[in-house]
Amino acid sequence: MAASPARLAISPRLGVLAMDLYGRYWLLPLLAAVGAGDAIAQSPVRPRSWDTEARAHIAAATAHHLCAGLYVVGRDLVRTSEEVLSMDVARFEDFAWDGSFEYSIDPARRSATVRAFGVLPARTARYYEDQGCIILPAGTDSAFFEPIDVVSTLPDPATQPWPLGDLDALGDFAEVDRVGLEATLDWAMSREDQNTRSLLVIYRGKIVGERYAEGFGGNTPQIGWSQGKSITAALVGVLAGQGEISLDQAAPIEAWREPGDPRQKIRVRDLLNMSSGLEFKNYDGDRIDAWSASNEHSRIYFDSINVFELAINQPPELEPGSTFRYRNSDPLALGKIIRDTVEARGRDYLAFPQAALFDRIGARHFVLETDAWGNFILTGYDYGSARDWARFGLLHLWDGLFEGDRVLAEGWVDFIRSPAPGDPGNSYGGLFWLNRGGLMSQVPADAYWASGYMGQMTMIIPSADVVIVRLGPSPGGALEYMNAVIGRILAAIGPRRAD
Repeated sequence: MAASPARLAISPRLGVLAMDLYGRYWLLPLLAAVGAGDAIAQSPVRPRSWDTEARAHIAAATAHHLCAGLYVVGRDLVRTSEEVLSMDVARFEDFAWDGSFEYSIDPARRSATVRAFGVLPARTARYYEDQGCIILPAGTDSAFFEPIDVVSTLPDPATQPWPLGDLDALGDFAEVDRVGLEATLDWAMSREDQNTRSLLVIYRGKIVGERYAEGFGGNTPQIGWSQGKSITAALVGVLAGQGEISLDQAAPIEAWREPGDPRQKIRVRDLLNMSSGLEFKNYDGDRIDAWSASNEHSRIYFDSINVFELAINQPPELEPGSTFRYRNSDPLALGKIIRDTVEARGRDYLAFPQAALFDRIGARHFVLETDAWGNFILTGYDYGSARDWARFGLLHLWDGLFEGDRVLAEGWVDFIRSPAPGDPGNSYGGLFWLNRGGLMSQVPADAYWASGYMGQMTMIIPSADVVIVRLGPSPGGALEYMNAVIGRILAAIGPRRAD
């Protein structure tokens, strides 16, 4: 997974992910700036009145986004800093472009440093190859673990048939209204208010439609945000298939095993259903500021902390299994379980997702970022290409089997697409969103999807034999937009209309 030459970019601003599929809950605007070389740059606009803590956190998040845009997305797409600024920052009101930040890029260290106005010290994110970009603790210059190269065993995709490779990936079926489908994809990509950068449609296992914004392609890694939660579910599903984990066992977290600890009642199932009952504070307007360390749900994106320790050291608040609440604590606790389980078998945790999951489905372009302690932040800092997300969707469409290989435990897909008992809206399953409750009116009720902030989506529709992938930073209204897009796509896949 070698990196391409350096260039500058910035990813979408950080947001509260509590209902990211709606695009409703937004953090206060993220300030951002880009610069080239070692030069210090600063925008000429008056700074905003953030407090010191918020400025430090905004600086850290922005440093991450600059670094990831430069070196992770930069594995495939090269843009000038001016192009990145106009495409990724200035066009979005939520970025609130102003003069609070000074920033610099160190090409030798492959790092980005941001200093918020009036805040010392500056915050730095550094690129660690296959572990992506990591926000370093203030005053440090390196992470606290030994990075590794994540080596795929897969051959050149141009030499391997789809879906493990790219040969013969496209399909042409008589029942597909090709004109209607192409018109739908053209319309979806033309919606400037949505900023879609990748849109891919699979029908009957083949790609029947594919569109990309200029410069982007099927192998360009893009941030998936909370789609990574569904990767966590799949990794647990892999371990379940190997007999290492079961849904109804007590969560194997040592910190919860002390006599009398009520967290002993939390099952693996509860964590997958976002129903652990752990206290994990989220952005709450007047009571918890968006950029405060008290905003535990989003703190993992703007502060350099051990994300697993933050999650598992929370006190109990509700009865496990009783209430669905969208909180990063639960998938991060599962991440801790995955790490402990893998390392107990003497396997390399950082290499595990590629070897145990991605190689088995032909995915070559995922970059899963970690904290400074080497823990995957799969609640949001994950990058993948459209074609690789499509393969992930096919794995689930095919009930956990991929080209005859049972990757996920038998029955696993039935679990993750079943409503969480604590969700009366029937809209959430096992780290996947569901349409059982009718969130999307033009989409069948059996649909379920991996969902990420700003409209990232991998939609699986078993009744239509369809997978749809959409990537790109939407400024809002992504659910309504995708409802219309998917409705039009499904209308084009069926009996051919008479001319």
